[in-house]
Amino acid sequence: MKPLRFSAALEQEFTATLKKRVQDYFSQNKKSSFGDLRLYSKTLIMLALYLIPYFLIIFLNLPWYGVLLLYTVMGFGMVGIGMSVMHDANHGSFSSIKNINKLFSYSMELLGGNSFNWKMQHNLFHHTYTNIPGYDEDIAHKSLLRLEPTGVWKKIHRYQHIYALPLYSLLTINWLLIGDYFSTFGYNQSGKTEKFGFNKTKETIKLFVFKILYLFFQFVLPIFILGITWWHVILGFVIMQLIAGFIFATVFQLAHVVEETDYPLPDGEGNLPHNWSIHQMVTTANFARKNKFLSWFIGGLNYQIEHHLFPNISHVHYPQIAEIVKKTAAEFKIPYNEYKSFRAAVISHIRKLKSLGQSPALA
Repeated sequence: MKPLRFSAALEQEFTATLKKRVQDYFSQNKKSSFGDLRLYSKTLIMLALYLIPYFLIIFLNLPWYGVLLLYTVMGFGMVGIGMSVMHDANHGSFSSIKNINKLFSYSMELLGGNSFNWKMQHNLFHHTYTNIPGYDEDIAHKSLLRLEPTGVWKKIHRYQHIYALPLYSLLTINWLLIGDYFSTFGYNQSGKTEKFGFNKTKETIKLFVFKILYLFFQFVLPIFILGITWWHVILGFVIMQLIAGFIFATVFQLAHVVEETDYPLPDGEGNLPHNWSIHQMVTTANFARKNKFLSWFIGGLNYQIEHHLFPNISHVHYPQIAEIVKKTAAEFKIPYNEYKSFRAAVISHIRKLKSLGQSPALA
């Protein structure tokens, strides 16, 4: 992978001004940039949405429809934990105490995922090289999806705007059964695991231990030990995963694979056209900022511009930070990509998928 260099000489005034204004906001209001009572109370709610239904399924003799209803609630609990708890913790913004961040980062394992892979793919490669083909793994080549304009094109991609959203539902199932293993082994073999300060033996052992524990509590305990009807458990589990996968994938795609965002390419020497901050501005989009419930439920991930500019600030502060970012961007005539509603962002994403699905020969 060829090293890339963000512009160091240009556009620095915007970055310096923005950082100072955000720092001033916290100092003048005597606020911490980490999570506060709003985040901690939400954490309890999201954990309850996921764990209480599980224990009710385990300990109560429920009819099939009761079991499936509780698994449905767990699906939304998965989303809440992943987006509001795990996401902040893995970015180190959940708490000022490092060990608390580390503890809650393992909520990813509670969902059947792997926090090491998340830190590598999301924190390191996606946040550093947002929407750069060949570097951002979130838009890397996927057999059934073409998410960036230089990607390999297949005839089936002409229909991706039709099948993409249903396909997103498989995201968390893929993490559980396939993706995490390929990612961990890939990082180990390429040397990236140790390059970024992780121990490959330790991470491999953790991968298998947590996966086995997850499968035990999801299937072995309820079916083989407690005798809950097997198809109730399996069908409920699938429903839970499809709900979580669909929401996770859709929300993250709306941030970068929409009509307003760009895919900057480096020149022959690896130089990118913008500095890092403006790169985040042109590759990222917000949506539905005024929808308070949506913002609360998805952990402020409709404020993706602010999240990418300040990943170490907890999402509970994004609504206030957004006003500062938008005003500063307007002063420096820098684009602030934004969709007023969730629906508008989804429509733009579908249009972008359709555009990316066309044969490059006809473009």
